[in-house]
Amino acid sequence: MGAFTQERLLKVILAPVISEKSTRLADKLNQVVFRVLPDATKQEIGAAVADLFKVEVVGVQVLNVKGKVKRSGRVTGRRDNWKKAYVTLKQGQDIDFASGQ
Repeated sequence: MGAFTQERLLKVILAPVISEKSTRLADKLNQVVFRVLPDATKQEIGAAVADLFKVEVVGVQVLNVKGKVKRSGRVTGRRDNWKKAYVTLKQGQDIDFASGQ
């Protein structure tokens, strides 16, 4: 996983996804959910999480989220599509977003 540049790894992860489902996954399956670049690969995402948060990544699952169709009066528009990554961490490790790490 060392073939990726440091600059690219810093750009791959956009934000953590904080929701009831992601909190439950963190507790039960030791998974963390991130919003990532649409062209990011599983290998890049795993390397970025391991590098940024100093944890061991066991696996990565990705999901393309389709943008919702929204309307304001007569005008309809569409939100952008985005990519979500479920990152499984090694047992006993976690990422605490509340402490600001």
